[in-house]
Amino acid sequence: MLDDLALFVAIVEAGSLHAAAVKEDLPAATVTRRLQKLESQLGYRLLNRSARRLQPTAEGWQYYEQCRPLVHALRQATQQLDASLSAVSGSIRVLAPVNFASGLLTPAWVSFMQQYPDIRLELELSNLLQDLVGSGADLAIRVGALDDSSLMQRRLGSAALVMVAAPGYLARAGVPRDLQDLERHELIVAEPLRSWRLRRPGDGAEMLIEPQARLRVNEMRLAVEMADAGIGILLCPLLQCRDEVARGSLVRVLPDWMPQPRHVYAVWTQRRYLPARVRVLLEHLAAFAAANPLLNEDAGADEVAALARGAPGILSI
Repeated sequence: MLDDLALFVAIVEAGSLHAAAVKEDLPAATVTRRLQKLESQLGYRLLNRSARRLQPTAEGWQYYEQCRPLVHALRQATQQLDASLSAVSGSIRVLAPVNFASGLLTPAWVSFMQQYPDIRLELELSNLLQDLVGSGADLAIRVGALDDSSLMQRRLGSAALVMVAAPGYLARAGVPRDLQDLERHELIVAEPLRSWRLRRPGDGAEMLIEPQARLRVNEMRLAVEMADAGIGILLCPLLQCRDEVARGSLVRVLPDWMPQPRHVYAVWTQRRYLPARVRVLLEHLAAFAAANPLLNEDAGADEVAALARGAPGILSI
């Protein structure tokens, strides 16, 4: 009914059905039919029509005077919303995991803010899974399986996982030769990796381990530091322990078993139009991820394989 109401206002302001049809880019028959429909819904005639003139009735004038400000205000609000959606400016609020956003993605945030000076960026970092809808955020970065099918998503890449331990710990506790050996080792479990899903490329065997943790922690960087200190064996993203592995303070454990990589997604709430400021951030993150080997599944697998072979400067057990 709102569209028909706006058309009635346009008819009165244009002075004729034909002029209104031209202005609204509608067939004249459609304009006539929609006017008749509106009059039928209201229960009274709005316009007196003849071959030569069109004149609002008393009820038509009253209805026009009441509706005209509403129609114009609605049009103005729509124009302002269109301008806001298409403007590459304003505020963007993003939810993301602490270590992932403050480590690997730091250059992406820097380059984005340099490229788009009219955008204000609000990063809310937490290792807890935050409610994207309830928080009112524009975008969230999620790592791992997505449980909420109501969210729109775009895959940015994949993060390789490795099982590592300090050489000192392995010298003291022994080097595990198969998965069953893990039962007698000290294990570090870092959230959200509560379960360890492993695959052996040689024969395609897969195993799901529910590790009994000596240490459980909800902050990945601390878990890496504890493993580096010799507390136990840890499953973690390669990007979190790459420097320790490169200098040999952490080494790969059970290299025949490859942890399943975790996919990285940008997610947002379902809506027909994504504001331009959010679209450019999404594209910026996608381009950054595509150019980063640590988020490329094939490149990540190659680097993990290099660890298993004992690449120069890298110790493997």
